[in-house]
Amino acid sequence: MQRFARWKIYLVAAALLLASLYTLPNFFPQVPAVFVAPRHEQLAADIEDQIRKTLEGAKIPFRQISLESKQLVIRFPDVESQLKARDSLQKGFEADNTLALNLVSDAPTWLRQLGASPMFLGLDLRGGVHFQLKVDTRDTVGKSLDTQLADIRRFVREKQIDLTNSERTHEKITLTLNPATPPATLMEQLNKQYAGVLAIHTQTNIITLEPTPAEFERLSKAAVDQNMAILHKRVNELGIAEPIVQRQGTDRIVVELPGVQDIARAKEILGRTATLDLRIVSDDQAGLAAARSGQMPPVGTELLKDRQGNPILVKRQSQLTGNQISDAQPGFDQQTQEPVVHISLDKIGSRIFEDLTRENIGRRMAILLVEKNKTEVITAPTIRERISGGRVQISGSMNTQEAQDISLLMRAGALAAPMDIIEERTVGPSLGLDNIQKGFQSVLYGFAILSAFIMLYYRGMGIIATISLIANVALLVGILSLLQATLTLPGIAAIALTLGMAIDANVLINERIREELREGAKPHVAIEVGYDQAWRTILDSNITTLIAGLALFAFGSGPIKGFAVVHCLGILTSMFSAVLVSRCIVYLIYGRFGSKLGSISIGHVWKGKSTATSPTKAASI
Repeated sequence: MQRFARWKIYLVAAALLLASLYTLPNFFPQVPAVFVAPRHEQLAADIEDQIRKTLEGAKIPFRQISLESKQLVIRFPDVESQLKARDSLQKGFEADNTLALNLVSDAPTWLRQLGASPMFLGLDLRGGVHFQLKVDTRDTVGKSLDTQLADIRRFVREKQIDLTNSERTHEKITLTLNPATPPATLMEQLNKQYAGVLAIHTQTNIITLEPTPAEFERLSKAAVDQNMAILHKRVNELGIAEPIVQRQGTDRIVVELPGVQDIARAKEILGRTATLDLRIVSDDQAGLAAARSGQMPPVGTELLKDRQGNPILVKRQSQLTGNQISDAQPGFDQQTQEPVVHISLDKIGSRIFEDLTRENIGRRMAILLVEKNKTEVITAPTIRERISGGRVQISGSMNTQEAQDISLLMRAGALAAPMDIIEERTVGPSLGLDNIQKGFQSVLYGFAILSAFIMLYYRGMGIIATISLIANVALLVGILSLLQATLTLPGIAAIALTLGMAIDANVLINERIREELREGAKPHVAIEVGYDQAWRTILDSNITTLIAGLALFAFGSGPIKGFAVVHCLGILTSMFSAVLVSRCIVYLIYGRFGSKLGSISIGHVWKGKSTATSPTKAASI
């Protein structure tokens, strides 16, 4: 024991201090709160004072207002005050900020300033809704082929190649040439431009193009990645704290919204693919009449309906799309007081819109909402003058909620490909609370049984093992809190498993010490050799278990991956606590005696019949 370095004692002390510090916030209760997050880059400089005056003016009690992670968190003594505050703040602050209801830790301010926060609770512990969405990647492939087909048609016109037919069907392009036309020029251009992107097949006068496997995979991955980015924006706009958006497989996305209250609205917002489209209304009254009678509309036009069911003939060419939108906010028309959406365009969009309005004064401009291949005319106002500045107002028979939803979709952007919700699972808050109670009770009862057994069997060394077990749990919870991990039921199961593995290491150490005592070693030598020899066995057994945990993390998903993370961290903390923490305590208790140490409280150490039939002095209690 004389070889136990002093720096190890300092290391153990520092680790336990930090673990206790970051574990502490988990013991404070959750209180209702309102989150105020900026829709743009940052909060207004005086927003805290304004909110404080608003709440005090409405006589709504609150506990604290603090700035955390670039958003204001207002804590309240009860749910009733939280709801009243949300209703009061919506009137003056929701235009530029997102308001969200949530439960937050009531930990002291000094703990939060040190970055000590409790672990997040998963869906199964907190309640909420789980969605699994399937991305229709074929739609993205189809859009890419449409663009390529337009380029091919442009090239054919420029080179005056006699092409009798060109169309896209499903996931391939078919070009039909006049039998008398040699395909050499067209084939040369196709091979030059689409090598490695499209697989080209020829048969007499028919050329077929389809995406290569590598291109198909690239387009599918890009669609899923863009949809995930858009979904992140949308759930943030909904004001949901701690959302989980992650890929599952090649074409599926899992979205978990803990604590969400309006599940129907969340479901609608996540699946919508709305985007904006501006087109000029056609002046061809004869074409409109013919299209209304069931005939084909004139070339380059399309017959649509507005929200009142009136037919409108619009040109197919888009003048401005949702890609040029930089911001969108709900509001009210100053004259009619009807709900509207105020849209701000970026520099390119502002220039396009200014040119569009200058060149089409006196004509009607249709503002379309395109969603899942369904196009609807929201409004079709007449252009009275040139409009500069990039500010557009959309109105047309919409209520306040619809104006908010449309502005949210415009801000978040359009999905790259449509999605369908293939799985929906809802966990109520009462069930989540029951899961928490049962989960922690199982860990507590397991800890109590293990501690009782180890203290009865190993006496003093069993008490030291129990202390190291407590240190192990504190280290594990502290690390998870520091990483802001999300605790789920599988995570609680991994913590329980960690307790069993940690006590196993202490059993190995104590039995190795007993073995040395049976061989007649002096107590201080038995402790030294016992820890050194047991360390090798502990290391071997934990490495094999760690490999299994890493395999679960690498190849698992969802709950399995969460279990693997806690499991692997638990292995590392159990090795640290069983070897370093317990040895440090043993050194502090027995180290001062050195070679004069007469006995160790480690239970009965029975020797074989050839040497003795009674416990040794070194094993006294």
